[in-house]
This record gives sequence, C-alpha cells and structure tokens, in this order.
Amino acid sequence: MRYIILGASAAGINGAATLRELDKNSEIILISTDDKIYSRCMLHLYISNERNTERLNFTSEDFFEKNSITWLKNKTVISLNSKENFVTLNDNEKVYFDKILLATGSHPFIPPIENFRDAPNVIGLKTLDDCTKIKLMSETAKNIVILGGGLIGVDALTGLLHCKAKLTLIEGGKNILPIQLDSEAAEIYSNEFKKRGVNQHFNTLVTNSEKDSLGNIISLELKTGEKILTDMVIVATGVRPNIDFLKDSDVITNRCGLEIDSFGRTNIPNIYGAGDITGTSPVWPAAVKEGIIAASNMANVKIELEDFFCNKSSMNFFGIPTISIGNPNLSGEEYTIDTLRTDNSYKKIIHKDGKIYGALVQGDISYSGVLTQIIKDKIDISKIKKSVFSIDYSDFFNIKNNLEFSY
Repeated sequence: MRYIILGASAAGINGAATLRELDKNSEIILISTDDKIYSRCMLHLYISNERNTERLNFTSEDFFEKNSITWLKNKTVISLNSKENFVTLNDNEKVYFDKILLATGSHPFIPPIENFRDAPNVIGLKTLDDCTKIKLMSETAKNIVILGGGLIGVDALTGLLHCKAKLTLIEGGKNILPIQLDSEAAEIYSNEFKKRGVNQHFNTLVTNSEKDSLGNIISLELKTGEKILTDMVIVATGVRPNIDFLKDSDVITNRCGLEIDSFGRTNIPNIYGAGDITGTSPVWPAAVKEGIIAASNMANVKIELEDFFCNKSSMNFFGIPTISIGNPNLSGEEYTIDTLRTDNSYKKIIHKDGKIYGALVQGDISYSGVLTQIIKDKIDISKIKKSVFSIDYSDFFNIKNNLEFSY
C-alpha cells in the first residue's frame, strides 16, 4: 500500500502520524510546497521575533525518520489523475498512489480592489514566506495597513506592534473580531491596541487605491472618503481553498472547497480530504481532527466525525484570554441573553428553550469547558434549577453501573 499526503500543516502532519500508527508497514509519502514544518497559528510570533523557525515546528526533530515517511519538499502538485491514481508535480514528475489525503490548505483572498492583485507590497499572512516578506518590509515601512480585523488580521497586528511604523487596522464589521466577539468583549482588545498607537477603522471598506510607478500601493481610500497612506498592506479578508489542481479531475468540489463526508471521504473511494481545503472551519483544532479521522479511515479503522462542531475560537492578546463558542452575536426576542461581569471577567450566554446557542468568556475562562460540552452536545438545561453561570458537569452527567458517563 502506498499512501500520499498533500500538505504539511495541521491536517497533513496529523494524518501522516495517524497512518503510521495504524499501518506500520505501508509506504507513506508527504508532498508539500514548504520545506519546513510550522504552526500557522504562531506566525505572528515569528514576525515579532519571539520565535524562530525551530520554535514554530510542532513536530519532533526526527518525525519523518521515526515514522518512516518520505517527505518531498518544495514540490507543488499541479494536477491529480483520479482514474490512473497519480499526481503530477511542478517538475512534471508523476507520483502514484493507492490512497491519497488532500490537505493542501488555503490561500489568502485578495479583494478585487483596483491595483491590489498585482501590487508587490500587498501581502497575505498564511505562510512562512509571507512572514519573511512582512518582516523585511516592516523594517523600513512608515505606514502599515492591516485589512481585516479577524483572527489573522489581529495576529498580524500584534506581531507588528514592535515596529516603528504607524499601524492602521481597517475592518468592515462593527468591531474587531466581529465573528468571535461582541462589542463589549471586542472593546477590551481595541482599547489595548489604542494604547499602543494603533488607528482603527470599523464599519468601512476600502473603495480605491493609488499606486506608484513600481506598482506599489501608496494610499487607500475608504468608503468614508478618508485617505490613508501606506507602504505595505497586509490582507486578512478571508481565505480560499487550494483546489486548482483538481480542476481536471473527477473529484467533486463546491464554492467552499473539497466535498467530504463524515469519514473524510470524497466522491472517489480512495481519495480523502481534511483541513482548510474542505472549507468546513478554518481553525487548527478542526484541521487536526479531520486529518486524524480521514487517515484512520484510509487505514480501514472506521471513525466518523459525529459532528462538525468547530465553531470555537480561543485567543489571548495582551494577557487577556477569551473563548468564543457557538454564535455569541445572536439577538432577537426569542433569545435570552444573560451577562455576568466581575472585576476580572466577562461572561455572556445566549439561550432559548433550554438550549445554549452561543457564549463568550473573557478574563477568567475556567467556565468555558462546561459551556463547550453543553453547546456541542445540545444538552437541555431547562431542568437545571440554578444560574446559567453556575452549571457544572454534575448537573448533566451521571455515572452508570458500568462506570460509563451519561447525561
């Protein structure tokens, strides 16, 4: 048996480790455009010089040797032949497989703003190469704009706080991290950025740009009419799955990415997918879980992703931890919204008919584990006669005679 894995990030590496654990003898080949293993969640720490490439690595030094995995570095797959079971690399080499895991991830979406897509100083934040460019350009930049105030945009912003450049954040939503946070929780972080001299613009979009003779963006015009000078634009306005190599194959994709079922399978029995390429949830834990499940089924160990509950984000900026679970911005008369504020924490729980649909925990995050379990498993709390902020596992878990947990 020959397994091929495309991609060396969360889904690909965890998939490879799982395959070797379950199948001691088969051949495993991992193909990636990268020549280093690194956590994309930690790239901002590389920009800020808090970590080097070795400390971004989330595997052991001898990972490939210990697991007898052949790693083809600096290789890009340009096509997949699903009838004859081979992939073609950018050097025209063909690599054949019996089963393959597609974990090629995603790339930054560059918005269709005039001059943007050809400008050398417009950069995404997805790879180590992106970080190297950002670090180099930030040494001389006087004005840096981060376009998009989601998790990647805020990571970029925190990574650049040590720079001498003037930093500006532009977000189309009403506050920073608009998907993960409500206005109150977001304001805590916004105030911290403001203290550090960061200009922040919300509820607005870039409508136009001006370039110099070299094609570099030198100014942006906002919907409000305001003009912002810039030497570099970091784009964090979303991602798109890396699926171009599948365009001539029989593998089914949709507008979000690669289509997989709860076993990680595509429409073709020996082709599996995991991580950002699927478009299910662009967060690290989801990619890890999908990679493990897909690889297990490739090795004929049947495991099903029982739910696609990945809507949980954790963050810790300026020593202020926050957990966002479900949808923390639901509103309407049908929902009950409870909040609890103390000197060192803010908690918000949104519920309806005994079910919790969204929650925020900031500061003291010790309650987030219970909330995650309740939301994930859709546990009915209507019969629990205590404050929604005081529920613990004993309120919904029981132990059977055989010592199994139930609720």
